[in-house]
Amino acid sequence: MNKFEAEFSNLVRAFRKKHMGKGPQKITTTFCKNWAICEMEGNMSPVEKFIASNKDGEQMVRAARTEMVKNIYKNHYPQEMEDLLGAKFLDLFVDIDIEADLGMSIFVFDRELSESIQMKK
Repeated sequence: MNKFEAEFSNLVRAFRKKHMGKGPQKITTTFCKNWAICEMEGNMSPVEKFIASNKDGEQMVRAARTEMVKNIYKNHYPQEMEDLLGAKFLDLFVDIDIEADLGMSIFVFDRELSESIQMKK
């Protein structure tokens, strides 16, 4: 992971911790085209793991960890990400495997990130 990927991972962790109370234990970020793809391990709190121990609870936690996360980014615009990458944030796609506690977030920006990063160096 290069400097910008590591810094982006740290921004994601801090953002989630601030707005959700807990950030992922491990984040690996990869830039591809105009996407920042974050693979996240250790997302769920002990309470979420307990709730997800049955099918209904699993669906509830999954909904919270997908739709609600997207809404948090809409309501609390991630300006720090734009500042780091020199690109405008457009959209976010989120999914999580509850059983494995693995999440994936794809942040979509308005330009190819390798170009933005080269200009910032």
